[in-house]
Amino acid sequence: MSSTLPNALDQPLLRRADLGDFLLPNRVVMAPVTRGRAANDGLVPTELHAAYYGQRATAGLIITEGTWVSERAIGFVHVPGIYREEQVAGWRRVTDVVHALGGRIVLQLWHTGAASHPDHLGGELPGGPSAVNPHTRCFTAGGFKESVTPREMTTADITATVADFRAASAHARRAGFDGVEIGALGSFLIPQFLNPRLNHRTDAYGGDRTGRRRLLLEIFDAVAMAWSGRRVGVRLGPYWTEGDRFRADEETLADYDALVRELNDRPVAYLHLRGRDRIAAGGTPDLAAIARYRRQFDGPLIANNGFDRASGNAVIDAGIADAVSFATHFIANPDLVTRFALHREPAVGDPATYYAGGADGYVDYPMSGMEASLLERR
Repeated sequence: MSSTLPNALDQPLLRRADLGDFLLPNRVVMAPVTRGRAANDGLVPTELHAAYYGQRATAGLIITEGTWVSERAIGFVHVPGIYREEQVAGWRRVTDVVHALGGRIVLQLWHTGAASHPDHLGGELPGGPSAVNPHTRCFTAGGFKESVTPREMTTADITATVADFRAASAHARRAGFDGVEIGALGSFLIPQFLNPRLNHRTDAYGGDRTGRRRLLLEIFDAVAMAWSGRRVGVRLGPYWTEGDRFRADEETLADYDALVRELNDRPVAYLHLRGRDRIAAGGTPDLAAIARYRRQFDGPLIANNGFDRASGNAVIDAGIADAVSFATHFIANPDLVTRFALHREPAVGDPATYYAGGADGYVDYPMSGMEASLLERR
């Protein structure tokens, strides 16, 4: 055993890394995954959240589930917020546990924009860049519902939203987080502003690609005010495809090229890039899709979407990414880093429990003997 263990540990994923001002012991990042466990009126993180993230503290970096920056941001059931004092206190319990176990954790800031639903907003219409239906679905207390045509956000609405992000970032620092990540992918607020099929504005927040990316850049500048150095990451999904509004055509990718180049002028800790979906189950991720933005971005890059241990090691070894984030693997494998180190196959999660609430399918996945022993000693 002792003669083979060093080779088992000699994997790019297990090497230390510096991402901005984050000093990581390994490059296995826990990606943000919505789990719907804040089942209380205040959308406050609970002891279940502390246990869940604490179990996964051996990740090089934990990025939390997307977290509401305000009540107007809400667009999914039982997701915690970071805009009330009791939420800050709840997240403080989470960060204290993760830090006690030697981990590093950042909070992802989330706003659904036009992808929300009146059911979440007291019957009011959600706001978006323009009065254009994003043609997506929203998870409400009554199940999934089709999105509606939103109201066009006024400049006052946009100013208030930027202020919400700024306040949420400051709350995250008070809650003990090591930094924050701006969630700018999927069918949500920031990608809606980036999308010419949804953003028909003619003011400073639309008109051309420069105007469409203004919201994200203003949000970054506001969020970064709470932190010194490079403690703010940005998550983008240029290859996101959904319905007739979101597609990864060359115009879209060129817009993201220009956006990523402009991010080089700001103190971005890392770019968290969601790559193309795999063509077939069991296929390998498209490394060229990641490499496109590696060429545009000067800072650290985290690759995401469809990676396993072998492809994760390969994308880092090729110099295309500095770290790799894993979502569903971390749901079922709180000991994912240990399993990678020992070449053990990851367990498979149960999708029926992803948003079910309670401890089942959340904090009851078994850890290996080695991982459990390490946690007991800390």
